[in-house]
Amino acid sequence: MRSRFIKTARRSSNNLGYLALCFYCLVVVQSKAQEMEDVVSVDQTFVNRFWKAESEAARIALSEQLLMSQPDLPELFGLLKTGPRYSDEAPLGEQVMVRTNSAGTEFPYMVHIPEDYDSQRKWPVEFVLHGGVGRPKPPEGAKFWQRSYDRISQPGRIIVVPLAWPGAVWWQDEQADNLAAILNSLKSTYNIDENQVSMTGVSDGGTGAYFYAFKQPTQWASFLPYIGHPGVLRNPQTGGGHRLYFENLMNKPLYIVNGENDRLYPAASLSSFMDILKEVGVRYTWTVIAEGGHNTEWLPDYLSEVEQFKSSNPREPFPSRIQWVADRTDRYNRNHWIQIDAISGDGRPALLQADRASNLISVTARGIERFSLLLSPDFIDFTKPVQVIVNNAVQFNDAVEQSAESLLRFASRDLDRSMLITAELRISLSE
Repeated sequence: MRSRFIKTARRSSNNLGYLALCFYCLVVVQSKAQEMEDVVSVDQTFVNRFWKAESEAARIALSEQLLMSQPDLPELFGLLKTGPRYSDEAPLGEQVMVRTNSAGTEFPYMVHIPEDYDSQRKWPVEFVLHGGVGRPKPPEGAKFWQRSYDRISQPGRIIVVPLAWPGAVWWQDEQADNLAAILNSLKSTYNIDENQVSMTGVSDGGTGAYFYAFKQPTQWASFLPYIGHPGVLRNPQTGGGHRLYFENLMNKPLYIVNGENDRLYPAASLSSFMDILKEVGVRYTWTVIAEGGHNTEWLPDYLSEVEQFKSSNPREPFPSRIQWVADRTDRYNRNHWIQIDAISGDGRPALLQADRASNLISVTARGIERFSLLLSPDFIDFTKPVQVIVNNAVQFNDAVEQSAESLLRFASRDLDRSMLITAELRISLSE
């Protein structure tokens, strides 16, 4: 009897061990399943999450998860090019929002979404930079956008009116980061036409529009500086002190308006500037308002011309001929698909010009140690070698490998369906 009891107890013990083993296996399987859920798969859900992430850093973190699964590059490219599914329930009308940068500075801005907004089509966007940046930052609740919006707003587009003040004028680095971040925030919610994003500025805002044309044009299709003056950007006392390079204006058109009798910036004070624009070959329209002062009273008479200018000048994401001049590489060193990475250090600005015909890219580089060509299937056939000729010498002639990492890194920064980069070809001239 005792022996039978021991055998039974042992069987029970074995059963308990077996059950424990099954339980352990179940936990492991569930754990592995959870791990698999943590590795993001490449599908429409990923694209939606990617677009709606709250910052570039959040998009990069999501990208790192996806890269663990080694996603199919053509599939990922196609999904990002299509973009997210935009909601029909997005807020409409006038919205006052605030962006806070990493230093804790709050940047208020107003967005107006047309009541007939339709998420199934792409919408043009206009940023309007106001004047009077020397005024104190208005208190919370003040309608800082009202005058700018009333003067400039037109139906059929999304209007953005950001805020500047003495501590954050349009031509400072913090605002350069801010406007790009506001644009990306809009892209996450609204179906924006990335190639129809214009910038209009009035007075100090017009000067600000010149700044973005000179220093950070990639996101914008056209610039409309009204009653402003680019000379302000050179003056350290105005928060500027920037060096201006006219080659940087050659890829984007400008619609410039000045008053003949403007008390601050009379049209005659810009005549030498216009001579240089003409000499360099910049696409611009300059309208001088006869007896006009420092105001926009002329605007109603020119609305049809202004609207025709905007619609006739969409952005070309990958222009076949492009150039850029830079005196620093921590920012303001990229123009669309070319980027200056290292300057020779002799005190002179670096010049990079690129002309492409299929897979042949001819480059002129001066004062440059390293630069990058940001390549895309939209203009490169990656099944064939890419040839890069720099200063009349062959610098590269080989196949270029695309990568999901490059695609996601630039998409995280640009959030631009029409300007997706899949390869970064780095060229060194110092070896």
